[in-house]
Amino acid sequence: MKSSSTVFKEKNQLGKVESCINMGRPVHFMLSSLFIATIFSIFLLYYPKPLIVLSKNGLDPVLQQKEASSPMQGHDSVQKQLDQDKPHKSNFQKKENCDLSKGHWIREPRGSYFYTNSSCATIPNSKNCFKQGRMDKDFLNWRWKPDQCELPRFDAKSFLQIVQGKTMAFIGDSVARNHIESLLCLLSQEEIPEDIYKDSEDRFRTWYFPHSNFTLKVLWTKFLTEGEERMINGTASGIYDLQLDKVDDGWAKHLPGLHYAIVSAGHWFFRGLYLHEGDNAVECFYCNEPNVTGHNVEFAVQMSFRATFNYINDCKNCSGLVTLLRTFAPSHFENGGWSTGGYCNRTGPFNETHVIDLESSEWKVRSAQVEEIERARKIAGKNQGKRFGVLDVTRAMLMRPDGHPGEHYGEKWQGGAKDCVHWCMPGPVDTWSEILMAVLRKEAGLSSL
Repeated sequence: MKSSSTVFKEKNQLGKVESCINMGRPVHFMLSSLFIATIFSIFLLYYPKPLIVLSKNGLDPVLQQKEASSPMQGHDSVQKQLDQDKPHKSNFQKKENCDLSKGHWIREPRGSYFYTNSSCATIPNSKNCFKQGRMDKDFLNWRWKPDQCELPRFDAKSFLQIVQGKTMAFIGDSVARNHIESLLCLLSQEEIPEDIYKDSEDRFRTWYFPHSNFTLKVLWTKFLTEGEERMINGTASGIYDLQLDKVDDGWAKHLPGLHYAIVSAGHWFFRGLYLHEGDNAVECFYCNEPNVTGHNVEFAVQMSFRATFNYINDCKNCSGLVTLLRTFAPSHFENGGWSTGGYCNRTGPFNETHVIDLESSEWKVRSAQVEEIERARKIAGKNQGKRFGVLDVTRAMLMRPDGHPGEHYGEKWQGGAKDCVHWCMPGPVDTWSEILMAVLRKEAGLSSL
């Protein structure tokens, strides 16, 4: 056993050693810090992008974990990872001059619809196909896919932000009404509108979205230009006198004050029409009368749209108006028509090779409409800021024989006629508003087409 003096001497010696060690620690720390600082200075001076590596190794542990699991090494891999982590623009935004009209229908497992026939209270019975007994639902599980880009799904909140404080009118026949009814269902998932005006025949109607200060109107017209049905022995004949050079004042008087006008027409032209310019009646079709020039339906369509777009261009109180043509949406009657036993009972889309016929009357009507909107665009009153655009839905809708009410539209009083003109809701018609929103985003400078 050691004596107390021996223990004291050992503790005293140990204390001296610890003292020396403690004195040396600051020296070692200073030397180490100086070495690290020197290396770091050289790194900052000579490494091309040191902050990227700092982000990788020090400031972003999530990115560090991603990089550790990647086989890529070095600066290039880090930069690539950072680029990948940036918010992506959609493929739609990346593609310039994307033609939304050219594409095909692809399966959408989650469905292409945003509402149901029970979640939207404003679906009219005539388009509420499920309420009227339709059982198949596969026609809902398709989405329009443009060939060159992606068409973003409809976003009611973004749509209302774009049109905040604006007034939009759909000008056309009952198919235009079908479109606005679809849009109302889409928007009502975000904001319920107030129904503030309806005329006695429910042809002119106005809705208001108070939170967004957005006004939506439907202005009904058969031909866009003036047309009057001939009466024979006090009975409606189904034959019309159509004035090609004078627009229908029913919608035209509402034009001032609009910010957006969605113009469409087409189905009423497929009947007996006597065409007038001024006081002259020199042309007709579906009339089979001698000594009267016969024209195809697309001629009357083209002249009516020309008169319409000329009127809009000449409108003095329509500064800044954006006019959008919604092209012809064809019917799909098979083995007859409205009154001759025609029907449409298909349950899936056509493919493009099956249905696109450039010589068909439907496609010629669409081409006449597009020709006139392009003409209007060229002569637009630039000093008033008027703009013209197209919602080209013809090709897409030619492929959708499955989207009509057919026998499921509740109008049994029409003698069993099938509706192969209008569209079920929800259904392919909702795609029109997706295309509309894409065009509005472009007009607002939020994306490019």
